[in-house]
Amino acid sequence: MNRITLMGIILCITLLSSNTGNAAPRIAILNFELNDITSLPNTPEEQLRTASIRPLLEQAISQSGDYEIVHINSEAQAAANSSFGYLFRFNDLAAKLGEQFGADWIVVSQHSKPSFLFSYLIAHLINVKTQTLAASYAIELKGNHEKVTKRGVKSLADKIQECINN
Repeated sequence: MNRITLMGIILCITLLSSNTGNAAPRIAILNFELNDITSLPNTPEEQLRTASIRPLLEQAISQSGDYEIVHINSEAQAAANSSFGYLFRFNDLAAKLGEQFGADWIVVSQHSKPSFLFSYLIAHLINVKTQTLAASYAIELKGNHEKVTKRGVKSLADKIQECINN
């Protein structure tokens, strides 16, 4: 076997065994905005609950598949979000924020609370490359217990992964 053939075989094996063509999707998840329209809005308890949703979603997505979570700090999110719901309404601007941090996908969400009895996780999954809305989700949370929140977040994570994988 000559040297050129041996080098060709080594190159082929290296290319076939490398994982560069199947890099894990990079997902950025922004902090959830609380849209509390009850008669006693934005209580400290509800603010804490809403703040817990992003880390729960990051954990659920990380644990259930081959995804890389991209962290966008609160300061960068606040700078890009001119007012409440701005990034939620403008997919192209949210995509540009995700692009700055090297994300393939960005999740922009609100925790909408129209009642003391239920609330919704409303999320937009945006394809950063095309700067378009890939999917929109509304997950109902009946009650405000931690178990209810975790179950809703798991459901949202499953739906996001299904869209990204298809």
